Amino acid sequence: MAEVKKLDGYVGFANLPNQIFRKSVKKGFEFTLMVVGESGLGKSTLLNSLFLTDLYTSATFPTTEEKLSKTIEVQASTVTLKEGGVTLRLTCVDTPGFGDAVDNTDCWSPINSYIESKFEEYLNEESRVNRSAIVDNRVHCCLYFIAPNGHCLKPLDIEFMRRLHDKVNIVPVIAKADSLTAEECQNFKKQILNEIGANKIGIYQFPDLGVDDEDFKDVSMTDRIPFAVVGSNTVVEVGGKKLRARVYPWGVAEVENSEHCDFVALRNMLIRTHMQDLKDVTNDVHYENFRCKRLATVTVGSPTVTSNKSLGLSPLEQLEEEKHERESKISKTESEMEQVFETKVKEKRKKLKEMEAEFSKKHEQSCRQLELQRRELDEKRQRFTKDKEVFMEHNQNSAIDGHTPNQHAKTIDGHGKLDKKKKKGLF
Repeated sequence: MAEVKKLDGYVGFANLPNQIFRKSVKKGFEFTLMVVGESGLGKSTLLNSLFLTDLYTSATFPTTEEKLSKTIEVQASTVTLKEGGVTLRLTCVDTPGFGDAVDNTDCWSPINSYIESKFEEYLNEESRVNRSAIVDNRVHCCLYFIAPNGHCLKPLDIEFMRRLHDKVNIVPVIAKADSLTAEECQNFKKQILNEIGANKIGIYQFPDLGVDDEDFKDVSMTDRIPFAVVGSNTVVEVGGKKLRARVYPWGVAEVENSEHCDFVALRNMLIRTHMQDLKDVTNDVHYENFRCKRLATVTVGSPTVTSNKSLGLSPLEQLEEEKHERESKISKTESEMEQVFETKVKEKRKKLKEMEAEFSKKHEQSCRQLELQRRELDEKRQRFTKDKEVFMEHNQNSAIDGHTPNQHAKTIDGHGKLDKKKKKGLF
C-alpha cells in the first residue's frame, strides 16, 4: 500500500465534500415513512408533530359494522417540505384498517405486497437502458405503534414484526405514553425488548454517530428504544412559550419535553441524525436481499413472467420488452396524431363548406342587384332614345319653317319664355 503523503501547499480537493453537498442540496432528498398500527393510537397526530405541519386532518373512527366489513388499505401521500434551503420530498404511507378486524389473519399481506412492489418498481427502473431519472419510492422506515397496555406485546404485533423485519427498518413506538406511569413505561419497554429478542425479531439498530460535535452530544439515546411518545395537534402556551402539548385536569403533557416522553429522541434520531443511515440500510441490506432473490430466479431464455412484466426475464428479454413498449408507444402516438389530423381535416372541410355556401349566397345577391341595375339602365336608354327622336324631329320641323330653334322659341313666346314642356323637348 502506498504511503499517505501530506502536501505542503493547497491543491483544492479538500472541497470535494462541499461539491457533493451542493449537488445533493440542488437535487433534493427523498424519504418514505410508513406508519402501522391500530386505529386510535395517534399515528397521524405523531406525523404532524414530527414535521411541525398538518400532514393529516382529523379523521372519524369507524363503527363496529364498518370494522367488520373494512379491509386493510395502503394510502400514500407525498408532500414537499423546505427547511434552510433543503428540499425534502416526504412520502407518508398510512395503513388504515390494520388490526381493526375480528379476524386479523394475514392482515400484514397488503403491507408486505406494497413494500415488495416498491422494490420491484425500483429494480425495474434500475434494469432499464435509460436510468437517468429513478425515483426512490422504497419504504425507508416503518414506525410500528404498540398499544399502551403495559403488559406485553400482542400476538399480532409479534407476527407483524417477524414477517417484515427483513424487508423494512422497523422502529417500535409505544403510542400514547402519557397513559402510563414512569414505572409502568420502563417495565413495558423491558418486556417489549425481551419478547423481541425471544422471537428473533431484528428491529432497526441506531448506530453511534462517532462525532464529537456539541450539537449531537445528547442525541444518542438508544436506551430509550422502544420510544414512548406523545403526539398533539394542539398548541398551548406553557410558561410564556407556545408548544405542542396535551392538557389534562392534572397538568400538561409536553410533547417536546424529554422528561415527559421520548418524542424528542425519536425525532432527532429519525430525522436529524439517522435519516441517511435509514436510506443506506434500506438500499444496502433490504433492497439487495430482495434483488438477489429476484436475480437468482432469472435464467436466460426463461419464459416465466411475474406480475411485473420486466421481472423474471433475462436481460435480452428485458431489452426486447422495452423495444416492444417503445414500439407500442410510437404506434399509439401515431394513431393519436392521425386522429387529430382527421379531426382537423373534418373541421377544415366544414369551414370550407360554410364559406362556399356564404359565397354562393353573396353571388346570388350580387347577380340580382346587377340584373336590377341592368333593367334600370335599359329603361333609361329607351327613354333617352325616345327623347332624342323627339328632339331630332323638332329640329327638322324648325329648319323647314326657316327659323332657328332660338328664334322659334322667341316667336312662340312673345316675352322670351318657352313653355316648360316644349323646353324640355328642345333641350
